[in-house]
Order: sequence, then structure tokens, then C-alpha cells
Amino acid sequence: MYNNLINVVILAAGKGTRMCSDLPKVLHTLAGKPVIKYVVDIAKHINRNNIYIVYGFKGELLKSSFNDPSINWILQEEQLGTGHAIAQVLPYLNDNEDLLVLYGDIPLISKETIKRLCNIKPKNSIGLLTVVSDDPNGYGRIIRKNGIITEIIEHKDISSHQFTIREINTGIMIANVGKLKHWLRNINNNNAQKEYYLTDVIKIAYQDNCFIQSINPIDTDEIKGINNRLQLANLEKIYQNKQAEKLMLSGVTLLDPNRFNLRGTLICGIDVVIDIDVIFEENVVLGNRVKIGPGCIIKNSFIGDDCNIYPYSVINNSNLSIQCDVGPFSHFRNNVNLDKNACIGNFVEIKNVSLGSASKAKHLSYLGNSEIGSNVNIGAGTITCNYDGKNKLNTVIGNNVFIGACSQLIAPISIADNVTIAAGTTVLRDVKNANLVLNSKQQIHKKNWKRPSEK
Repeated sequence: MYNNLINVVILAAGKGTRMCSDLPKVLHTLAGKPVIKYVVDIAKHINRNNIYIVYGFKGELLKSSFNDPSINWILQEEQLGTGHAIAQVLPYLNDNEDLLVLYGDIPLISKETIKRLCNIKPKNSIGLLTVVSDDPNGYGRIIRKNGIITEIIEHKDISSHQFTIREINTGIMIANVGKLKHWLRNINNNNAQKEYYLTDVIKIAYQDNCFIQSINPIDTDEIKGINNRLQLANLEKIYQNKQAEKLMLSGVTLLDPNRFNLRGTLICGIDVVIDIDVIFEENVVLGNRVKIGPGCIIKNSFIGDDCNIYPYSVINNSNLSIQCDVGPFSHFRNNVNLDKNACIGNFVEIKNVSLGSASKAKHLSYLGNSEIGSNVNIGAGTITCNYDGKNKLNTVIGNNVFIGACSQLIAPISIADNVTIAAGTTVLRDVKNANLVLNSKQQIHKKNWKRPSEK
């Protein structure tokens, strides 16, 4: 077990030219989250208070994406290589501490691999994460002598006979701070890229009689980086497949795991069934026996036991009790609470609404800023007119209310228990108990009337 204080540095100064973007590479998203934030999460498992991010291109944009005072920001004004980047951090660290080097564009690295790496680092030396790859092209090669690591040669600098070496450098390492300060003073930029490579310290450390210990990651996908949008898309597939595997192994049915998308966290009860092309965002909880139809989007919501969410429904920031039915094509915009056995059906938009038990709005309605009791029937085409051009106004509907089709409820308004609203009624003022409300309308038939002809 590691005993030294471990500082963590995340290198994130590169522009990411191959992304062809005005956005810093590390702010492109993986599963809805900037890739660098995955790395920061891992860093916090090691040390929450000693995290350094080296930034450069559009640094203010990068810094503004974090609201975390525990992160220390270090500017690398010129991108002169990884060795130069680390040198910007070292003046802030004590010699008897360790420094773990991570990369903002390698988001799938696991905390288990990092903890193993920290544990194997020899005192006052280096722990290195390496991989034996079937396709080492583009990576620096690990050079060994009698099994001992002697140096790392970057891909652009390797000789023809070194092309066959399959053990590659991931860039991730941990080293003693005092030793790093000494070694970095001895590197130069006499290489193909005219940069100061952090990897050059390996040869210097070996010549300094330091033993470099290495391990492999638990999964080789962990060390895959992002340099272009194709690689980002490939990592997205890897990430989503891993999330799908975890869910299925825990008892969730995914009708097609290749068409599942998680952009946050998902907790599921037993016997949950999720159809194709469903997107989960932020934090979602599904109770027991929940069924989600194809094409739904569910964000930051709780879905209770035995609920059915029918195809192409959108649910945002809402809570559903047990045995609710939603959809198809329902839209919960925000802050919706359904009590047990409630139903929101086809093409109903609902926002800031509490709907009581066994109440239903099955067709073509808009409900906003409303408190609705239990056993209420809301007919097709009902609209709560909740906006006066400046303010959102509230509607209160009691228990056992029947609202006929194509009614308009002009807020602010209160409708008491057991009221019946006739179809096509515009309700302008509060309604007391058990009243029938309708607008007096005259149906006129004009004989011998003809439609206007086109001119």
C-alpha cells in the first residue's frame, strides 16, 4: 500500500487539432460528460485535495467548465511537450511526495488500475503503466534489457528494428517528486518533434540506478485515448457496451444492448425491461418490473414499480409512483409528480404538475402549473392557460373531477371536488363543489349557404 502523499496532475493543455474543433479536446463529451471529468473523478479517488490540471488552449473555457475549488490550475503557455508540462507543476510540490500523471483525453482509466499502479511504485523511483498491443503503431515503445525497463522511445523516433516491439507506453506513471525534479533538468528536445518528453526521464532514472516497475491495466480499453472524432465515437461504443453488460448481469433486460445509451447513472430494480434507442441522462432510478418502450428519453427521474413508459416519451426531472402509465409520445418537461395508477397518454405535455392517484389525461392536452387531485378525468384537448404574458399562474383541481374534451382552464383558477366541466367549456372563474359547468352556446344552421369560390 502506498504511504506517501500522492499529488495528481492531469495534462490537458493540448489543442487537439485533429478534432477540427474550436472546443478544447478534453471538453468533448463521452456519454454526455466532458472526457476530462472522468479523469478528475479517478484523481479524486487518490487525493481529493491535491489535483493539478495543466491547461493551455482556451484555458478559460476549460476552467469555467469546473466549479471545483479543490482543483489547482497550472498554465502551460507554450506546448513544448509532456516533460515541459510536468515541470510547470513541480515547483508547487514537496520533494518527499509522489506525483501521479494522468491525461485528460484518456477517460476510461479505472480506479482499480490506478490504485494498483500506486501500490507497485518502488520508493524514490517510478511506477509505469504499459500494455502489450497487437497494434503498437503511434505509441512509444518500452525498451527492456534482461527484462528491466531501460528507456521509452517515442514512435516518431524509433528505429526500424524497434518497430517490432509490442510493449507500449500509456503515458500514465507515478514518480517521486524530488527525483522527477532532478531528472527533468537533464532532458532535452533533441527529437523528431522538438519537444521535451516526460518519457525521457525513464532512461535517466535507469542510469541513476533506479528500478522502474510496471504493470498492465485490468482492461486494455482503459488506455485508449482520443485524438479525433472517430476515436471518440469508438470510445463511446466501448463505454456504452460496458454499461449495458453491467446492467444485464445485474438482471436488467436490454432488448438490444447495442442500442442503449446511458449518459449518467442508472439504478434498476428487478425484472426491468428496456427497449431499443432509450436514452438515460443524469441520475435515473427504475423500480421493479418497469418497462421502457423504444425511443424514450428519461432524465434525472424516479420511475416507481410496475410503471409502463410507452414509446417516444420524454421525462425530465420527475417522479412517478407505482403502476403509472405514460405515453406514447408524452412530454414531461419538468417537476411532474404522478401518484399511483396515474396515466398521461398520447401527445400530452405536462410541466410543474402534481397528478393524484388514478387520475388520467390520455390525449392531446397541455397541463402546466397545476395541482390535480385523485380520480380526475381530463378530456382530450384540455388546456390549462397558465401564462398571462408575464407570469405563470396556477390551476387547482379537486378530486373526482370530470373535464370534458377541448376545455380551457384560465388560470389562476380552482375547481372543487366532484365538478363536471362540459366539453368545449372555457372556465373563467373558480368552481364550487358538484357543479356542472358549461358555456351557453348557440348552434346556427344557415340554409342555402355556399362556400366562397376561388378567384
